[in-house]
Amino acid sequence: MLRISQYLKELIHPTPLTPPRPPTGPVVIWNLIRRCNLTCKHCYSISADKPFAGELSTAEIFSVMADLKAFGVKVLILSGGEPLLHPDIFTISQHAKTLGFYVGLSTNGTLIDEKNINDITKIRYDYVGISLDGIGDTHDAFRRQPGAFAKSLHAIRLCQAHGIKVGIRFTLTKDNENEFTRILELVEEENIDKFYLSHLNYAGRGNTNRKDDVIHQMTRQAMDTLFEHCWQQIKVGPPREWVTGNNDADGVYLLFWVKQYFPEQVAHIYTKLTQWGGNSSGVNVANIDNVGQVHPDTFWWNYSLGNVTARPFSEIWTDTSDPLMAGLKQRPRPLKGRCARCRYQNICGGNTRVRAYQLTGDFWAEDPACYLLDEEIGI
Repeated sequence: MLRISQYLKELIHPTPLTPPRPPTGPVVIWNLIRRCNLTCKHCYSISADKPFAGELSTAEIFSVMADLKAFGVKVLILSGGEPLLHPDIFTISQHAKTLGFYVGLSTNGTLIDEKNINDITKIRYDYVGISLDGIGDTHDAFRRQPGAFAKSLHAIRLCQAHGIKVGIRFTLTKDNENEFTRILELVEEENIDKFYLSHLNYAGRGNTNRKDDVIHQMTRQAMDTLFEHCWQQIKVGPPREWVTGNNDADGVYLLFWVKQYFPEQVAHIYTKLTQWGGNSSGVNVANIDNVGQVHPDTFWWNYSLGNVTARPFSEIWTDTSDPLMAGLKQRPRPLKGRCARCRYQNICGGNTRVRAYQLTGDFWAEDPACYLLDEEIGI
């Protein structure tokens, strides 16, 4: 995840360059349940509104949480499917808070209403992330449910009214890129705390519909728009978070933007970006799915590193006998093609490996979604 607002604030108030402090454990995105009330076009878990066999019991979830805590994990993002369909979601969430985790809830928002908002408020989630794919009918078409947009927007407003930090996640595709500016306007109109631009990743339904991924030029235009919008908003306030994910070339493209508009700050931002280091799948980001399989991130559902019912997460995560994990933890990674020849590996970390694997069967092939030009990256 690239925290754009953090780096743009450095242009106004540069902070001292200090040695990076690696997190004690990875951020764990946990798909507690696969069931969902929607069938979204780009769903990576290919969820449906039905029960799925073999899902972890609440007792097993508590046992895994204890291991995560002892291993140094500090952040849990509870996801699905739709996590609010889990019968014990509030019991699980409260237990995670009691153990001292930062707890986020990743939801489509359609099930947040006046009936459960008090229960949600009592948990004191550190963050609630709600996905939007456009305005009105566009969002409803992506989510395949009429009225989904209105319900999700209502959920955002309810969370705000109850003092819950809430943000929206927007996945950019050819079918909704013309509404990107309107989504940014919505963030301002609704005074939303955080905006997360997610690039389409080739996994699950997203893999089936990879033809719907935006072409590289559209991606560049969207990033230009986001950088400029974020910069103007930072100058006038109020404080807001602007982040992107699933395409670590964004960090390099941000450096190019800084070089164009703030050339005197390039060296400082370059150092900050190299400290970030780009893609952290298998290192600082982990995924546990609904049946306990561990993955390098949420888009690697077709590749299991082991199951927490058979082996503790702490052992699975540190085992580099797996060839994918060995390569992901290696610096630099054993990249091929354009990625191997790119002069900015130290910023993007080789980008998202799952896209290369989906297209070629090779973990280390070049990322097909890198939108940087050969001449820009030294090829």
